[in-house]
Amino acid sequence: MALAGAFLCEDQFTCSICLEVFENPVSTPCGHSFCQRCISSYWDGGRGGNRVYFCPICKESFRKRPELHINRTLKEITEQFKHIASAGSPEEGGDGGGLGRGLGKDPVSQSHLTLTQRPGEMPESVIAEMMTRFQRMPPPAGPHAPGSVQHPESPVADPPPYHTPPPRRYTLSGPSSSSPPLPLCPVHLRGLEFFCRTDNICICSTCVDKADHRGHNITPAKREWQIRKSQLGISETELRDLLSEREKKVEEIQESLEEIQVNLTDGAVGVFSKFISSLERCQADVLEVIELSRRAAEHRAQSLLKELEEEISELKNRSAALSLLTRSEDYVHFLKTFPGLSTHPPTKDWTGACVESELTSGAALRTVGQVMEQMQEEMQKLPESCTSCHILKQTSVAPASWVQPISPLSRVQEYAADITLDPYTAHPRLLISPDGKQVFCGERHQQIPDNPERFDRVVCVLAHQGFSSGRHYWEVDVGGKSDWDLGVASRSVNRKGKITVSPAHGYWFLSLRDQTEYAFRTEPSTSLTVSIRPSRVGIYVDFEKGVVSFYNVEARVLIYTFTDTFPDTIYPFFSPCTNKSGRNEAPLIIRPVANTE
Repeated sequence: MALAGAFLCEDQFTCSICLEVFENPVSTPCGHSFCQRCISSYWDGGRGGNRVYFCPICKESFRKRPELHINRTLKEITEQFKHIASAGSPEEGGDGGGLGRGLGKDPVSQSHLTLTQRPGEMPESVIAEMMTRFQRMPPPAGPHAPGSVQHPESPVADPPPYHTPPPRRYTLSGPSSSSPPLPLCPVHLRGLEFFCRTDNICICSTCVDKADHRGHNITPAKREWQIRKSQLGISETELRDLLSEREKKVEEIQESLEEIQVNLTDGAVGVFSKFISSLERCQADVLEVIELSRRAAEHRAQSLLKELEEEISELKNRSAALSLLTRSEDYVHFLKTFPGLSTHPPTKDWTGACVESELTSGAALRTVGQVMEQMQEEMQKLPESCTSCHILKQTSVAPASWVQPISPLSRVQEYAADITLDPYTAHPRLLISPDGKQVFCGERHQQIPDNPERFDRVVCVLAHQGFSSGRHYWEVDVGGKSDWDLGVASRSVNRKGKITVSPAHGYWFLSLRDQTEYAFRTEPSTSLTVSIRPSRVGIYVDFEKGVVSFYNVEARVLIYTFTDTFPDTIYPFFSPCTNKSGRNEAPLIIRPVANTE
């Protein structure tokens, strides 16, 4: 490549972060150079933690923060470039003021300078030396080789005129022929080399002098492009950090799920296996004790039987001798033998003799039975005890006192109650089925008495059954209704006119609105995120604990639990909501509870 066609410009010595000429340049492992202060501040601007360090230009990542050292060759060349550029700008005080600040105070007038008049031009010999040291290229041959020194003021052949030279270029032969042409201003047909920050548009040098942009914040378009490109690089890095954090969070959640599967399921199975093994060992020990007791009883019984058999044998012999003597006619023999046979032989008192065991007496077996009963009671409490340790974290923002332990659906279904609707409490638009199990909203009011128990403004109804103690559960089909309310209400609630529905006013119920918006009616309402839409809702009440819970029966999951204190008798509460011209006309249906587990 001929030297006359080559050029070095300020952009080659510009930090891509601050867009100024390098100060203490350092190089990253990927080969890009920055000011030491700029790249350090860029990397120090992270949010902490196990962050990854990126190159602002190529985005190459480094797990460990690279150790940066001053690039002394680049620093020396940069200082030389600054000195030469400053020397060529005496009108600016010789301090290089135009070097780091683009076009100086008047970017428009600067852009109209010819190439021979532009500040910062350097002799070809200096350029050749800088290219050799900085770009590691061989020195070019020809009349302008490094050996022949040319005076800075030596004339240089003028290149073809170029009316829109890019700002902040310091070259010998003008812009590179490979640079793409600038887009033209649609009004003045000149290159759009400037950017109006006030109007946020690109403009040409003629537009700068016009009244439309007079007094506006004008900057070279390429410089603004580089600044915003650098900002995009920083934003991209931040987005990558955010993405990395969230991907790590996904991995953590998946690992937690796997850990739950291993620790809870496998752990519980392991505990029960150990418990069963312990029971089996206990059973073996008890059977061994029973066997020893049986053997001891058997040994004692054999001993007693032997003694009894001996006595029986002796008594039989005496009885036979007496029978023979009574039939004897020899009175001499009779009288001689009579004294020895007339008395009974010595015998043992067998009244208290018996064979028994502490185990067969029932005491030990009763003890085992009592222990087993206690274990059965504790085993029945085990599921509830385990779930009481698990806290339901509602997705909505709710006070901590509302977060309640989960009760398994199969447990609460044991407290099924037979619920029927009370038509004397129903709003005039509500229609109750003859069996008291269904309610839906009609098109118009019915002509019915306005008794004190009846709701006259809110389309709702209470059940016949009230609860002042105990645990109770019932299930209601909501089908595909878009709106409904289900829960309980206090006997003393206001039933006339406008009603404020909240636990403080005696209402505890769950609501659906517009098919997707679930909420528990507090003040303000507690919005809920329900992932699986229920078509049958289970309601569970524990009066003593003040608990009211709502379940998705088909999915067998808890929707929400609320804890409060019930001041008096509570009644199941139902509202099919308004029938909106055929929409939401389906009834609420009380269904028999069937444990589906």
